[in-house]
Amino acid sequence: MFTSILTALALSAATLTVPTVPTGTDMAAVVRQYQEEAALPGVAVAVTHGDKVLHAAGYGRTPDGESVTEHTVMPVASVSKSFTALAVVQLVERGRIRLDDPVRTHLPEFTMADPRAARITVRHLLDQTSGMSDTTFRSFSGPKAHTLREAVESMRDATLASDPGTKHEYHNPNFQVAARLVEVVAGVPFEDHLRANVFAPLGMSRSSTANTERDLPPSGRGHLKVLGVPVALPEPPAFGNGSGGVLSTAHDMAAWLIAQNNRGRGPHGTIATPESIARTHTPASGDYALGWFVGTTPAGAPLIAHGGDLFTSTAYQALLPASGHGVAVMANTGMRHGDAQALGARIIALLEGRRPDPVTDLFTVDAVLLAPTLAVGALAVRGVARARRWAGKRSSLPLAAARLLPLLLPLLLLLTVHRVVGFLYRGRDVARLQVPYLYPTFTVLLAIAALGGVAVAVARAFALLKR
Repeated sequence: MFTSILTALALSAATLTVPTVPTGTDMAAVVRQYQEEAALPGVAVAVTHGDKVLHAAGYGRTPDGESVTEHTVMPVASVSKSFTALAVVQLVERGRIRLDDPVRTHLPEFTMADPRAARITVRHLLDQTSGMSDTTFRSFSGPKAHTLREAVESMRDATLASDPGTKHEYHNPNFQVAARLVEVVAGVPFEDHLRANVFAPLGMSRSSTANTERDLPPSGRGHLKVLGVPVALPEPPAFGNGSGGVLSTAHDMAAWLIAQNNRGRGPHGTIATPESIARTHTPASGDYALGWFVGTTPAGAPLIAHGGDLFTSTAYQALLPASGHGVAVMANTGMRHGDAQALGARIIALLEGRRPDPVTDLFTVDAVLLAPTLAVGALAVRGVARARRWAGKRSSLPLAAARLLPLLLPLLLLLTVHRVVGFLYRGRDVARLQVPYLYPTFTVLLAIAALGGVAVAVARAFALLKR
């Protein structure tokens, strides 16, 4: 009987499949497959495990035709918030500030029209519970800042949407104030502090920061996909240092991931204590820590991550504490497509042995909007051509003039559509120029309707006057 039990165990062991660790070739295959399915022009990827780099490479091309490599500089957008949070925590380690200090204690220039702003602490900035909000301060559609000092000064007339410390609300200026705080307390420009205390110790030699879209290098510019075709476009104007201004590479981001997963110890040096790293990864409440979101993967494993969205590029970083893996992705297509986040999810699925989600297809949406666009254009041409006949059928000129007003409604919507989009985005601030990047084919449809409506209204008005 003992022999039969051993035989059964041996047969069972022979049928078990041992999980395989994905290789660089496996990861490259996942990236290339996604790149082909999603029409992604260029992307850089870093995958780490413990203190080792499993994969760091670039795929495709930049808008100016250069090959993307592991050393190609690209924006990491709001992934930058984790860098800003670390820079602040480094000053906490040195005793220069405390997280629960009021911001004004160290940054007197931070004033607002709301007296509650005096109670905003450093921690409130980093976990985005300051009470500052897009609904009370329009950082995109308002006057443009060019430096961190100007960004803070522009908030003087703003108010708060809630009491400090009571409500989490994602708002980019929180981290712009935090970056300015670093400048003032450290006594050096924010980029210089990151270079000396983060980039250099980790060997991130090609990383830097940008204030506005004008500071993006050619390799850092991106695309918008229309009807499945990538179109190279300039990034809309905006200020982003502190909240979204870090520029990096797959090679450099691998070093950053290693330091984050190894309690502050990178491949070339240490950037923070284990306690400080843990502090940035731990939420006081909810799912937002200090520059990081905390949750779980579809397989139920702990996940510490943050995405980044510009209008022509996206980025994503993720830490898997249970397995010790880190993932970073930078794609040169905009937030409408979410390619960096989607590809990052596929890489995590590969690491966990799961089937990835299918690629989201926006081609159909764009194609469906083409038909009404052509129809509206044709109706406008027909309306202009038949304006005289229309006027001849009107017996009352005042009533006829009133019937022209609805033709101007598309123009009114075109002029205010950024406010409508902001409302649909739950109060987020959206500039008028950003709307075509979010909804290109709809914007064309609306523009044709607006121009057509005005043309028909003018033609009919002239026809009425001639009567």
